Amino acid sequence: MLRLPGGIVKIATYNVNGINGRLQILLRWLKEDAPDVVCLQELKTDDTGFPRKEIERAGYGAVWHGQRSWNGVAILAKGKTPILTRRGLPGDPDDTHSRYIEAVVDGILIGCLYLPNGNPFPGAKFDYKLRWFRRLHEYAIELLDIGVPSILAGDFNVMPTEIDVYKPERWLDDALFRPEVRKAYAHLVAQGWTDAVRHLHPEERIYTFWKYWRNSFERDAGLRIDHFLLCPAVAPWLRSATVRRKPRGWEHTSDHAPVMIELDVSGGGSRPMSRERGNLSCRRELAFTAPMQRTCPTTLQPDVTDMDESKNYLNTDEIQADDQLSPKPVEGKDPPRRVRRSEEAIAEGSDDTERVRVQPPVANPD
Repeated sequence: MLRLPGGIVKIATYNVNGINGRLQILLRWLKEDAPDVVCLQELKTDDTGFPRKEIERAGYGAVWHGQRSWNGVAILAKGKTPILTRRGLPGDPDDTHSRYIEAVVDGILIGCLYLPNGNPFPGAKFDYKLRWFRRLHEYAIELLDIGVPSILAGDFNVMPTEIDVYKPERWLDDALFRPEVRKAYAHLVAQGWTDAVRHLHPEERIYTFWKYWRNSFERDAGLRIDHFLLCPAVAPWLRSATVRRKPRGWEHTSDHAPVMIELDVSGGGSRPMSRERGNLSCRRELAFTAPMQRTCPTTLQPDVTDMDESKNYLNTDEIQADDQLSPKPVEGKDPPRRVRRSEEAIAEGSDDTERVRVQPPVANPD
């Protein structure tokens, strides 16, 4: 049986910009806001340097995927250790960047990601960003197909629309705001994911990142690049989505602020989990809470009307067509083995997970 917690669950994402250098900032915020689950990005430490003992003393269990000096992601859970289901985004065995980790917490599958920055444009780093986006698209549809409550959270390094950036005209050639990247995000959301912040605040200028210079935070000259995407099984539980701006004003803090959502899962209860159910898309009937949204509401679709639709912005040597980003599920086909393993971890609560081999970094990924 898949068992879901009762009541309100608080889940946050926070790019800490160096977990050891800003550990006191993180611990202070954990004490003040007391989230139940936290996705962290930019740890900037290898696995052996992760501050496990300090995190445990704060009351949190953790799984992490570190990398020396760059990248690094982790998932924390209050009072328990998340059930690890994946380290690393599938699709490129030669990619050594620590940008994705996935775990199950109380019956919810959570993917924590740190998407490549991609600057400068044009160049190899921007091409890598598009390739990574393609892999995320392919894996995201698999998460929908297994039919379990799923969340993708983290630093996407994308401002989806003009309302998500201060003075958008200054960012037209930046890798975070290029049409190719915005369109890739739009296609991801169109699979059926709900952008939690934009869903509850469709017209509000909300930022999650402010540069350190020129008093950007004080002037509120920011960007919204940290996002929560909820699968249709989770979207009806959403009750709030806020940017926790207070930590951004502390001394020696990250240039990001935490983003937190509250989910009311009191109606979740439990439901059977089977291999057959795992073959159903999360966009079809799962019927274990209120009726689900089966498509992403119009207000959640990033605005791509300013893009030239005659162009295929994703048409690179590696990304040939939009339909490659959102492959259609094949009826009757079992999900890939590693995806099925995620389903089994949720159903059985096992922590006997298969771990990918992590190689040392070879270069500055950004």
